[in-house]
Amino acid sequence: MSFDFSTVTDRHGTWCTQWDYVADRFGSADLLPFTISDMDFPTAPCILEALQQRLQHGVLGYSRWQHDDFLGAIAHWFQQRFNSRIDSETVVYGPSVIYMAAQLIRLWSQPGDGVVTFTPAYDAFFKVVDGNQRRMLPCPLIKQGNDWRLDAELLENLLSQPDCSVLLLCSPHNPTGKVWTRSELALIAELCECHGVRTISDEIHMDMVWGNNRHTPWNEVARSDWALLTSGSKSFNIPALTGAYGLIGSKIHRDAYLHQLKACDGLSSPAVLAVHAHVAAYRAGEPWLDALRDYLQGNLRYVAERLNHAFPQLGWQPPQSTYLAWIDLRSLGIDDRLLQTELIERQKVAIMPGYTYGEEGNGFLRLNVGCPRSKVEAGMDKLIAGIEAVIQHRSG
Repeated sequence: MSFDFSTVTDRHGTWCTQWDYVADRFGSADLLPFTISDMDFPTAPCILEALQQRLQHGVLGYSRWQHDDFLGAIAHWFQQRFNSRIDSETVVYGPSVIYMAAQLIRLWSQPGDGVVTFTPAYDAFFKVVDGNQRRMLPCPLIKQGNDWRLDAELLENLLSQPDCSVLLLCSPHNPTGKVWTRSELALIAELCECHGVRTISDEIHMDMVWGNNRHTPWNEVARSDWALLTSGSKSFNIPALTGAYGLIGSKIHRDAYLHQLKACDGLSSPAVLAVHAHVAAYRAGEPWLDALRDYLQGNLRYVAERLNHAFPQLGWQPPQSTYLAWIDLRSLGIDDRLLQTELIERQKVAIMPGYTYGEEGNGFLRLNVGCPRSKVEAGMDKLIAGIEAVIQHRSG
């Protein structure tokens, strides 16, 4: 089967966060955006067909997720893509991965407790920790060449703090694109068990791992109390439907989470279209996803070619995972905020500044390439021109 990822779909006027509301973050509405991590592609045809069939039924009443169609599709996907057998009894549902993470942070810690995460980090991690009156305990990743390394000694020091309750893991890692090796994850699990720290693993980018790298689901290495949270929303570009799911190893903690979901927050019925979308994606969406993955890797290679031709000293290589190009500009010695001013005011392009993801992001940009190649080409023209203008201004 062939799929078209090159045709541009105009998203203006669809209440689209990336296009219609770019001014909320960047202060200007007339920008070409490479920002929030959704894609500019229509979702898989099998999903659209499933949604159309459900809509034709006409009745959109209360629904459930605890049935063989949904649970079986998830088990099938984990077996097919990761050779991982899951226990369907461990599956829970939620409106989003971050919502589920917030609930578990509240269940597994007290206000003022420490939450460890690896930095630079997805900006929602900082918000959900701070918003729940917990303390972020950053564990910076170490960049060695084009790889990102775990500082195991620092991690153990953080986990051993008496008020450290939770490790919030992003696997694969956003924004660096790091794919954790199985041995790294096993070490993290061992250290968490040793220090009585519970683990929440956000694996929403699990389907976007490139080359010889392999994603290891947390349930494969888990020890003590843990949760794996994920969704088909990134892989199949369906975040607007809402809907996520997770695995929670302990029945006690599953029941506590579901009590919070239903009794405390009143979320007893799932978004039925999201349930249908996940079943269709995991049962019939594999050919589309594989074609998409090829296209996205081509976009990342294009970014590398353009950047390294313009600035050979960067030596930038595509990430191990995700369609988010984490670009290290530190060797150019340019000011992050001056570059943002140039990109926004003169180049008319919106690219996420690295400092959005914590202080370890200084000197970086995060560029979303989940879009037709023509948009990537235009974005690279603007980015390169913006960098050259800042360098010229500094020199002149």
